[in-house]
Amino acid sequence: MLEESLIADLVTDLPAAVRLQRLVSTLRNHFGCGAVGLLKIEHDILKPVALHGLVREALGRRFVISQHPRLAAILASRNPVRFEPDCGLPDPYDGLLAEQPGQALPVHDCMGIALYIEGRCWGVLTLDALEAGSFSQAAVFELQRYSLLVEAAVRTTELEQANRALRLNHQADEQQFEPAAKLRYELIGQSKVLQQILQELTVVANSDLPVLLLGETGVGKELFARHLHRSSARASKPMIYLNCAALPESLAESELFGHNKGAFSGAHSDRAGRFEAADGGTLFLDEVGELPLLVQAKLLRVLQNGEIQRLGSDKTRLVNVRLVAATNRDLKQQVKSGEFRADLYHRLSVYPLPIPPLRERRDDIPLLAGHFLELNRSRLGLRALRLAPAAELALLTYDWPGNVRELEHVISRAAIKALSHGAARSDIVTLGAELLDIDSVTVAEHHTALNNPVQHNAAITLKQAINQLQRQMIQQALTQHEGSWSQAARQLELDPSNLHKLAQRLGLK
Repeated sequence: MLEESLIADLVTDLPAAVRLQRLVSTLRNHFGCGAVGLLKIEHDILKPVALHGLVREALGRRFVISQHPRLAAILASRNPVRFEPDCGLPDPYDGLLAEQPGQALPVHDCMGIALYIEGRCWGVLTLDALEAGSFSQAAVFELQRYSLLVEAAVRTTELEQANRALRLNHQADEQQFEPAAKLRYELIGQSKVLQQILQELTVVANSDLPVLLLGETGVGKELFARHLHRSSARASKPMIYLNCAALPESLAESELFGHNKGAFSGAHSDRAGRFEAADGGTLFLDEVGELPLLVQAKLLRVLQNGEIQRLGSDKTRLVNVRLVAATNRDLKQQVKSGEFRADLYHRLSVYPLPIPPLRERRDDIPLLAGHFLELNRSRLGLRALRLAPAAELALLTYDWPGNVRELEHVISRAAIKALSHGAARSDIVTLGAELLDIDSVTVAEHHTALNNPVQHNAAITLKQAINQLQRQMIQQALTQHEGSWSQAARQLELDPSNLHKLAQRLGLK
């Protein structure tokens, strides 16, 4: 019985993510549909928190309510809403159901209900099927009845998460941020390494210690800095951003500390600097290794005494600023070469935090890809935008020297190429691997040549060579771990579900 299963999970001590995932899985099995989604409303978007029956990248999508009329209609009603199979409104999950991998199929039956917690709309529960007539009127009534248990499960999860936030001394007020900023500055991913960093940032957020974010270009250091600010007691105050690499040396001091009228040619009025603008909040200095040595000395004084002095002024001003810096340079080496002050380095790196490159958090690639796919679908006015399985595999096997920024640009270019090659905006547009314009097979070809030179020299296609290498690597991993798929997935840095899909495609299962 569905009701008994839902109640059992409700009273069982389960992690929040596990409870919600079991919830959507149980509902999918009971209603016999293609997919079930649980989405939480955050300002003007709906964010998936648990999905079953959809491709993995759907978890990374953020659905702007005004752009998805079906979701808007569900939210506008206090009763279940069912859309007829011939409904002309596009479904947000068109082409994303996992029942038919590799095929861009539209949803033909859909129903959903808005969920309310303590009188406030929390989000929506959606059920989708590829086959028309999957949901009867009786199913609609059942959804109404079971929605009360769904709301209870969500409420329990919300309380658990609130208690966890209190244990971590989480004081951020998320309501301070505009919807567009929430969507733009969200950190997306579920990998263990990302979750560990986020927890670490949440703990250090309220210490007020200077934090130095270290990482390659494109890993998203600004997003981590904003997460740190939102998690701190300074969340209601501004976070001011300054790219030190873009500062001309002649203007760097003025930008940081401000100037008085007449301080230099062109200074026609008094002007506050970034430190004053960030008073009470956070100042984020990106590419801090680019600061001139003269400015480094004055920055050190601010960190030591909390005092600034505008150019052209004898007066000192006290500021209360939390400093977060970031760099993709090796500051220790710059200290040795005399390009960066040792005393400033030690002041900035009270809490150094390396941000991992994308190749070290491959489990997050499908979710990030889904996020960028939805953004481009919206920008280009497309009905639906999805990845072909081969394209997803190409993303997972590429090393991403440009990290998350490169992934975003690759998907944006591919979407534009698809349109330029004749795709219609009213279609479910599928991005194939050939549109991605990434050299994801260079390493694969190299290993194939080393491990099987005879066959590598044979007249086989590039796709066959890649498939051969993938089979070999999966078989080797399974042999090393005595047939354990989970341990093999960990060694190959793949999500277990993605490994199973790949093995099925390659004929290994």
